[in-house]
Amino acid sequence: MRLGIDIGGTKTDAVAIDDAGGLSQRIRLATGFGSIAVVETAVAAVARIGELTGLPASGFQSIGIGIPGMVDSASGHVAHAVNLGLERLELGGELAGRLGVGVRIENDVKAAAVGAYHLMGLDGTMAYLNLGTGLAAGIVVDGRLWRGADGIAGEIGHIPVDPNGVICACGQRGCLETVASGSGVARQWRTDDPLPVRSLFAAAADGDPEARAIKARLAAGIASAVRVLVLTVDVDSVVIGGGLSHLGDRLLCDVHEVLDEWAQASPFLASLSLPERVRLIPEGSPAAAIGAALVGES
Repeated sequence: MRLGIDIGGTKTDAVAIDDAGGLSQRIRLATGFGSIAVVETAVAAVARIGELTGLPASGFQSIGIGIPGMVDSASGHVAHAVNLGLERLELGGELAGRLGVGVRIENDVKAAAVGAYHLMGLDGTMAYLNLGTGLAAGIVVDGRLWRGADGIAGEIGHIPVDPNGVICACGQRGCLETVASGSGVARQWRTDDPLPVRSLFAAAADGDPEARAIKARLAAGIASAVRVLVLTVDVDSVVIGGGLSHLGDRLLCDVHEVLDEWAQASPFLASLSLPERVRLIPEGSPAAAIGAALVGES
């Protein structure tokens, strides 16, 4: 049995998978805020899965955790996980002390990339494009993460695409994330709906011209991310996940439409068959938790 935990901004997802990679147990619980609470959440998740499987922490083949922020997977150090109230936390060391076993810590998007690759039965190269509050990608080559020299591989949300755009949280201007993300939508579309993108799509369907313009920019931004991933890494497939993926075919069709338009104008892009490479992760898949379990022994 391998144990994987995905620590999100509000919810934590934990799974146990068997030797064949099949899902054995799954639980969800609320995520605490701040360093102490995050550690307690992880410990509670291990305990709950342990009760269901009958295994102590030391009984698992490996334990892995996916968490937002800048993660040093070698040391288990986490930094700048703002939504969790973490500036700096030696999460790997803290949990090893509490659980008595080593724990592998990985960035949540990278963990989700491994999980998606496994869940969807893919081979070759894949990019997992996470469309959530921000935008980032995880790249998997023959089943293994490609992190790059400093673990930054896939941070395409901070590629500037508009020199006249707004200032991004990273300090650059006009980054891809400022238009192709949940936060990008929320900035442009003011609403009382707790899910601004839901309100945006509803208003666009009703014919609101501003909503339609923002929705078009969102689709173009996502299509740009797909193009970047294919042109830089030449991945076989781009799997869209994250909060915005819940829009399903409504989002995918918009992205395909943009890619098709580009292909009509460019024989070069047409030769790359970009629309055929893009797919959605299956709804409700615990990709990040399963990926965390799989990277736990890497």
